[in-house]
Amino acid sequence: MPETTHKYIETVGRRKTSVARARLTPSAKASMLINDKSIENYFTVAEQRAIVMDAITASKLEQKFTVTVMVNGGGVNSQAEAIRHAIARALITFDLTLRKDLKKAGYLKRDPRAKERRKFGLKKARKAPQWSKR
Repeated sequence: MPETTHKYIETVGRRKTSVARARLTPSAKASMLINDKSIENYFTVAEQRAIVMDAITASKLEQKFTVTVMVNGGGVNSQAEAIRHAIARALITFDLTLRKDLKKAGYLKRDPRAKERRKFGLKKARKAPQWSKR
């Protein structure tokens, strides 16, 4: 049974500029809502749906939770990874024994890679204008 006495577990997951707030509610019937849409309507690509479900399938708790997520910022892939991060954090709050497997899979680490800022005098972060001798 859950170690917390609350009705639900709410956590935050991040990736690049995406921020996801996931709320896991223990229930008999599993369902997932992302920004008030079903997962199939929000993520049309199957790979992105798989990324979102990775943490739940790794913990083998598919039929135990109703997941509600509010996500904003970033792109679609970035949002999927932010949701996975939030769900993984919530699952270890629910059951601490899942931490080892989720950590090994890399779902608990906030991926720090982000776009580098553009510097003045350059066209992009590191791309310099074409050099000419004269």
